[in-house]
Formats: sequence, C-alpha cells, structure tokens
Amino acid sequence: MIPSLHKRGGKTVGLIRYLYGPGTHEEHTDPHLVAAFDPLTPDPGRDPKATCGQLQRLLDQPVNALPVDRRPKKHVWHLSVRASPEDPILPDEDWAAIARRMLATTGIAPDGDDAACRWAAVRHADDHIHIIATLVRDDGRRPRLHNEARRAQDEARRVEADYGLRRVAPGDGTAAKRPTSAERRKAERQGRDRTAREELRRTVRHAVAGATSEEEFFGRLAAAGLLIRKRVAPSGDLLGYKIALTDDRNKDGDPVFYSGSKLAPDLSLPRIRERWALPAEAAVPADGSELAQPVMPDVTGPAFARRRATAATWEALLIIDHGDDGSAAAQIAAAGEVLDALAQTSAAHTRDQLREAASAFERAGRSHIRAVHGRDRALRQAARDLVQSGTALGRGEDGATTAMLIDMAFFLAIAAANWHARKHHSHQADAAQRTAEHLRAAYRAAATHPMALLRRRGQHLDARLRQGHAALLHQVLPDLAQRVQAEPAWPALAATLDDVHRAGHDPAPLLTEAARRRELDSAASISDVLVWRLRRTAHLPALAEGLQDTGSGGGRHPRSPAAGILRAPRTANDAGRRR
Repeated sequence: MIPSLHKRGGKTVGLIRYLYGPGTHEEHTDPHLVAAFDPLTPDPGRDPKATCGQLQRLLDQPVNALPVDRRPKKHVWHLSVRASPEDPILPDEDWAAIARRMLATTGIAPDGDDAACRWAAVRHADDHIHIIATLVRDDGRRPRLHNEARRAQDEARRVEADYGLRRVAPGDGTAAKRPTSAERRKAERQGRDRTAREELRRTVRHAVAGATSEEEFFGRLAAAGLLIRKRVAPSGDLLGYKIALTDDRNKDGDPVFYSGSKLAPDLSLPRIRERWALPAEAAVPADGSELAQPVMPDVTGPAFARRRATAATWEALLIIDHGDDGSAAAQIAAAGEVLDALAQTSAAHTRDQLREAASAFERAGRSHIRAVHGRDRALRQAARDLVQSGTALGRGEDGATTAMLIDMAFFLAIAAANWHARKHHSHQADAAQRTAEHLRAAYRAAATHPMALLRRRGQHLDARLRQGHAALLHQVLPDLAQRVQAEPAWPALAATLDDVHRAGHDPAPLLTEAARRRELDSAASISDVLVWRLRRTAHLPALAEGLQDTGSGGGRHPRSPAAGILRAPRTANDAGRRR
C-alpha cells in the first residue's frame, strides 16, 4: 500500500471537481464518498442533490471564518492511498477505516479530537482513495503536522500487516523525485515519451558519467542543448545549478527550471563534486594489492575502451565482495556512470536495453552508506574513456568487446544486488536485480554475432583438437564439464581454448582461474562467461583474428588496438595480479 502526499493547493473546489470528475482519460468510475469528518457530509457522487460547491463550502468553513489576512494561502491538503495490484479489492468500509488511520497518524484528524481539520475521502477506482482536508481546525488553529509523509508510510506498513496485504518495502529517502501528475499530463499533451524532469535527469547523468571537473560537466550540459542557471555566492563561489529544456515552458512562456537536487538526491552540485575529490592515497587498497591498470600505450577507440572498462569492472567486483562498506558503495555508484556511458555509446541493437539497465541501476547507486571515493577511480576513468572513444559499431571487435563488457557488468549488477540485500536495502537490491535482467537481454543482442562466429570456428576445429580441449575441460572443471559441453556455446569455448594455446599460454591454469574467480550459477551460459574471461585474461582479441567480418558500418573492422601490444601473463598467479 502506497500513500502519496501531494502538493498543497489553494482551491478546494478544483480538487473536488477532479476527484468526482471523469479523470483525464475517463479512468474515474463511480466516484463516491467512503468517509468524511461528519457522517452527514454531502456526496456529489451518489446524491443527485449534492454538489461539489456544497462540499467545498463545508470543508472550507473554518478557513473562511478567519480574517482574510490570517487564512493560509495553501490550505488544501491531499493524500492518495493506493493498494498494490495483487491486493484484493477492499470494500468501502475498509477504505474508510484506512482513511481515518492515515488522518490520525499524520495529525490532520487525531482520534478523539472534535475540533480537528475537516476532511473527506473519495473513491473513484477499485484500488485507491483520495483524502482531501483543509488545514484550519474547527477551533481556528492550524494542525500540528510534522513529517506527515513518513508517518503515512509507517502507518501503511501497519495497515498491510493488519489486512494481510502485500508488504511493500518502506521508503528510505533515496528515491528520485517522481514526476507530478501535472508533469505527466503535460508530457502527454506535448507528445513526449517522458516528462521534462525524467529527460533532464537522464541528460544530467550522461553529463556526469566520467566527467572530471565542473567545466567539463557544464560543457556537456550546454552541448546537450540545455538552458543552465548557476547559483553564485557573493564571493563568486558556485553554489548550485538549475537546468531546463528549451521547449519546456510554463503558462507565461518562461522555461521551467529544475535544480539538480530536485532531479535526484545525488545530482546536487555538492554531491557531484564528491566524485571529483579523489584523494591520491585512496586509490591504493589497504592490502597493498595493485588496483591500477598496467601501463599501456595511449590507444584509443571503442573496442579498447570497452576492454579497459571490463578490467575496471572486474576490480570493482572484488571490492564489492571483499572491501569495506564505503568503498563498495563508491564502486556501485561509479558503476552507474559506466552503464550510462555504455548506453550512450553502444550500437542501436543494444541501446534500448542498456538505457533501461542504466535507468534501473540509478536507485542501486544511492543508499545511506556514504561512498568513500578514491578506489572508484578506475571505473570513473572507464566511463570517461567510453564517452570519449565515441559510439561503437555493432559488429567486429567493437561488438565483441561490447558483449564482453556487458557480460562483466551483469555480474557486477548481481554483486550489487547481493551486497544491498545483505545491508537490507530492499529498494536498491531490487533495482540492481532489474538491471541484471536488462543486461542479460542486452548481452543476448550483443553476443549473438561474435559468439556465432566463434562457434563456427570451434565446429571446424580438427577432431583431435576438440577432443583435447574437452579432456582439458573435464580435467580442470569435472563438476561443470558435462553441463558446459551440452551448451550451444561450447564450440566457442573450444575455439577460445585453442586461441589461448596458440598465443603461447597454458590453458589449464587460465581456465581454472576463470572458473573460480567468480560464481557461475547465475550465468545463463557458462561457456559464454568463460569465453570472455579467458579472452580478457589472456589479452586476446575479443573476436579471434581471421573472424573479423564486415559490420553494419559498411567497412572491415580493424584488429583490436590491444592485440599485439599487450602481453598476456604466463601463469595463473600473473593473471591474478593483472586482474
């Protein structure tokens, strides 16, 4: 059960007419009163003689009894209470009791208070009611309201228990502000897929991804075509910012601006600045292990950026699993930047699912555990590299490294879900789990072509080579070998083991390391996972040499910039240090 406290208003009759009206899309059915402060309150829905004006005058009577200069400008209080879709349809009597409980807990009409505010509860659908009240008591005083939204949420949890309804996880104050009904209606009128608030939130997240300074952040916002207002102190220091879409105007024709904090709690300027304040000493783990990537030549390009991001994501997994809470929270928040950057720069056939994944993960990146920035530097640099490398093509090495990165990001989302679940962050855990499902769908789209090419190569391997790779699989992974060989992608794994051997490595320790470094139970295809882990660990091209095809961009994809430059570790221990 979800109670929603709406903005206070100044016109009682306007809200009453909406509640008893047909709705914006004829969705209101049988509007009627289920309860009110007085049993004799007129019901314009069921009584043909009653009018909305009569109900308004009755509710507003204490307000109008005050001198004009003492009347509150915003005197209309509005709370809606909605049941979950799977809950049974409650009778009017139950909704009346729920309304009284909400009014009592919020302080609008405490139990036994004969001089409390006047109110009415209207039902115009099976699953919810609206409660309207006027904020002047019968004795002329104002009600004592304090944090009524949180009190209503707490009472909703008790109502769920008492009525046997679905138990909704309590809010924790980390959710982004939802668009108002007025904003949603405005978007519908303008033919927008999302509200201005939602569009701005996504644009700001894209601008933050991998940014390293205020100048770069605001430059990206300006490049996206947004209107920007900066709040500057008399000293000249920048205190905050507001942004607006150029074509989102109010009734007077002025742009509608939103501050960063009104878009999401972590998009205020002070919170964004925390990401840029990275103490140098924080970049090295306390256990002395090397977190930074090996020194590499200055190679650019979408494929290389994706390989670097995959390595950084692997490091983040280890920290989430084994690091302190502050470092884990920072990694999870930075992972959101990588997903935002990946969604911006991936090919069309994966873009929608990646955007959904980034949107879902937004909530997972916020909790009341304060992120300790520093060790998230590799992930934030990875996001920056993805943005700066530009849009990847859908085929060839670009497409294969995209599949490799999405595969690793899937496991990071699962790790984040498990971490939040251990901390009892139910909303965040659910968001991370939903992210994983979107990433699974994006992976299928990204991996179809490169895995098909690798499978084809594996199917054409010499029979003795295939038998040797199968024997190695049974030797190294006896508990998984039968399942792996039954998977459609087993030939792709055989081809990758062959590539590892041809590159001069011993496949046995690398395969052992690839399997034990991270759980495989959540993988839809163990073969796929092992393919990408082996190719990344051995620094092989994501798509084997000789399998480069003509992609959707119309040209032949070049060999990965990393191929032939990076040298793979010769032993499993070396691989562990690199990873």
